[in-house]
Amino acid sequence: MFVQEEKIFAGKVLRLHVCAFDGAEWLEEATEDTSVEKLKERCLKHCAPGSLEDPKNVTHHKLIHAASERVLSDAKTLLEEHVQDEDVILLIRKRAPAPLPKMAEVSAEEKNKQEQRAPDRDAIFRATASLPSHNMDRAVVQTSARDFQTELRKILVSLIEVAQKLLALNPDAVELFRKANAMLDEDEDEHVDEAALRQLTEMGFPETRAAKALRLNHMSVPQAMEWLIEHAEDPTIDTPLPGPASQGEVGAEAAPAAGTSEEEEGRDELTEIFRKIRRRREFRADARAVISLMEMGFDEKEVIDALRVSNNQQNAACEWLLGDRRPSPEELDKGIDPESPLFQAILDNPVVQLGLTNPKTLLAFEDMLENPLNSTQWMNDPETGPVMLQISRIFQTLNRT
Repeated sequence: MFVQEEKIFAGKVLRLHVCAFDGAEWLEEATEDTSVEKLKERCLKHCAPGSLEDPKNVTHHKLIHAASERVLSDAKTLLEEHVQDEDVILLIRKRAPAPLPKMAEVSAEEKNKQEQRAPDRDAIFRATASLPSHNMDRAVVQTSARDFQTELRKILVSLIEVAQKLLALNPDAVELFRKANAMLDEDEDEHVDEAALRQLTEMGFPETRAAKALRLNHMSVPQAMEWLIEHAEDPTIDTPLPGPASQGEVGAEAAPAAGTSEEEEGRDELTEIFRKIRRRREFRADARAVISLMEMGFDEKEVIDALRVSNNQQNAACEWLLGDRRPSPEELDKGIDPESPLFQAILDNPVVQLGLTNPKTLLAFEDMLENPLNSTQWMNDPETGPVMLQISRIFQTLNRT
């Protein structure tokens, strides 16, 4: 007797409870090695005779394992899908995909989205133009919420002018500032940016010429390089600059100037010292930051302006160049309005009044204008710290109100 091979090696027979999408229920027997697709065809043949004539009907249905709530894969067997005897299987019709929208429907949908979009600022102002104002203007709120570091520079510029007028009346101020001026001369004449000097020497320029060019161009590498190229044939290019380091070398030139010095003896020495200190405020851009920002495509003048506004902070300078460029470089040396309530409150404070008569306070103000990072140092100083603390408190008090 001939027996089919599949009958000999058939797997375990499973009795499955099948529930169709129309509510029909029946018991279906299948071996473990039966594919899910074959079981689905048998179920469709049972509940919908003739449905197999259209092959798409098989792909439009799916079998779901009720206990685990998962869809059975057509390519796997019942054993691979871990279907057990007496399990419940659901025969479900797949949800038909949504038809592609027509052009008219797409236009209508886009129009609906436009109508539901939130109004912009201009639309809000137009819609509320006729309404009475109950709250203060937002622009005023933003302006009043000023940043202390931004306003501090304006305050310092105005306070320096007041301090100079007060100190001009103090006979002891001349001697004090004469000593301070000597210290400033040493720092100013001897200081050369080592990184900038290294860049120029690596280009082939002699170190003495490179140092002179940097001092003449406020440590700007691009400007110093242009100066070196322009004065390459100048016979006086190696002549040292006047200063403490070259007093012996320029002694011969000092004699003709003796008469000039005698004519200038009548000039107010304190005023000259003030001018000397003020010249220290001339900005010196960081050479490496200038090169980095210029490599991004910005003009050199724009880069220097950005670094000046941002106190040589490269990241902040880049944001300034890419933003609205506020504040402008011209605004840096403008003081605060002398008639403003803030400045009047500062001048009326007794601690500030006393501090303005101290030459060290003026030096501190000038130093903070030149290098804002030194503000912390002066805040911790026993002489200038109380003045800075009062200015900060007055600013915060008026800013909140």
